[in-house]
Order: sequence, then structure tokens, then C-alpha cells
Amino acid sequence: MTKASHLGNGWHVNIAGLGTITRLGLATRGNTRLETSDVYLALDRGVNYWNWCGHADGMQRAIRELGPRRRDVFIAVQLSARTATHARRELKRFLCDLGTDYIDVVTYYYVEDSTEWQQIVSSNGAAAVLEQARRSGMVRSIGVTSHQRPLARRIADSGAVDLVMVRYNAAHRGCEQDVFPVTARNGLPVVAFTCLRWGALLRPTPGDPPRFRPPPAPLWYRFVLTRPEVSIALMAPNGAAELEENLSILSGPPALDEADYARLAERGQQVRRFAGHFP
Repeated sequence: MTKASHLGNGWHVNIAGLGTITRLGLATRGNTRLETSDVYLALDRGVNYWNWCGHADGMQRAIRELGPRRRDVFIAVQLSARTATHARRELKRFLCDLGTDYIDVVTYYYVEDSTEWQQIVSSNGAAAVLEQARRSGMVRSIGVTSHQRPLARRIADSGAVDLVMVRYNAAHRGCEQDVFPVTARNGLPVVAFTCLRWGALLRPTPGDPPRFRPPPAPLWYRFVLTRPEVSIALMAPNGAAELEENLSILSGPPALDEADYARLAERGQQVRRFAGHFP
């Protein structure tokens, strides 16, 4: 079972079976753009957890060109397959597209219903393929990605995964009660995504005073990283300028002080009121 422990100044976490990872991770999405040079810039600044979206992009090219630096980077992908047949095909495509003979983290992607999970762990499910791939060294760690906190909690407590990837931000804090106690008890790493609440935390709300400027993205990533249960907070910048802004937080501590944390927590609730709720 994967275990996570924080090291040194708080910017690094040691995940058993993987290694030492910088807690600010880099992700790409179908609607964002990073050049290969941007991805390498992040690596040069120490960002060594890369979550690839499965589409041809700058991160894919960077991974294919890593060469001997491959051992310094932890590559994560999301597996959509639920059956063994589809999992074999999808895993083979990942390895081919990325030009690598192993993947560090594979998560079952967007498991949103218990029937999906039951299919994954059935005798003909995707879990059998990933477990075999882990035994052979083709996959190093297996996780689950879900928006459904009760389901993520049950899976985290099942012993069937090595890490949990969940939505967490200042406007959506249900994981603090529903997921983090279980992952902490079991020593499971947590990867947080949607740290900016789809950008809503960066935008004004109708309740703001005149000339109010919302806190910038780096502060919101630090809000997420202030939680010790979060091993990695994923950023998904759209272009070099956003990447540079996010990387600026690496020059200081990841955690906020109590006053700043309270201020951002209050702002998160303000955004939640006006941007709409989700379960």
C-alpha cells in the first residue's frame, strides 16, 4: 500500500513505491495549452508530477523527449476503461503515445457510481489488468479519480487503491469531513484537482466592494496545500504566463498563515454563494 509522508520544508512528499515528489503538480487539459518548453521549465523549477490528459499536446511531447530525465518525473494518466479488454487496449495506447515502458500513476478516471466501481473490481474488470501491470513494473501505483466524496471514501477504505484524486478548493471543502480523515488514517496520498474551482475563485462576484481584486491563483494553490492531507495540488495553466505566475509560489512556503487562510476561506464561501453549488 502506498504511504505518503511530508519532508523538509513542506514542499516535498515522499510517496512509498514512487519517490520524492514536489507538492505542486502540473496537469494539462483539452482546453489548455502548454508548449514543450513550458513543461520543461516547470521541471527545471522542481515540478516533477505530471498529469497528462491523454491528448496530443506539449506535455506528451515533453514526456517522449525526456530521455534519461524520465526517472526524475512521475507521470500520471487517467484510465477510462472499466473492463479488462478495454483496459489492456487503453494502457497499451498510453505507453505507445508517451514513448515509455512504464507509467508511475494510473487512476480509474471519474468513477462516479458504485456500479462502475463494482465493474472495475469484478473478475473481468480493469483492476485485474492494472494489478498485473503493477506486478510486472509497467504501472507503479494505482489510484481512483472521483467527484463523489462518499464513494471516494469507501474506495479509499477498501485497500484497493494507492492514492485518491479528488476535487478540492476553498469553495468546495467537503473532502475535509468526507475524505481526508480516511486517507489520513490509511496513509493514502491525496491529489487535489480543480483547485481554482474552474477559475471562479479568480473572478469577482456580485457581492464584492468597488475596485475589489480577487486573490490570484498562487494563493489558492497555497490554500489547498495548507491542508497536510493533500500530497499534491494540480495546476493546469493555460500558457507560459499563467505557469510562471503559479511557479512563483515555490520561492516561499506552501502553507498560508492563519490570517491569510481564514481570509481565503471566507472568500471561498463568498464565491460558493454566487458561483453556484455542486454536491
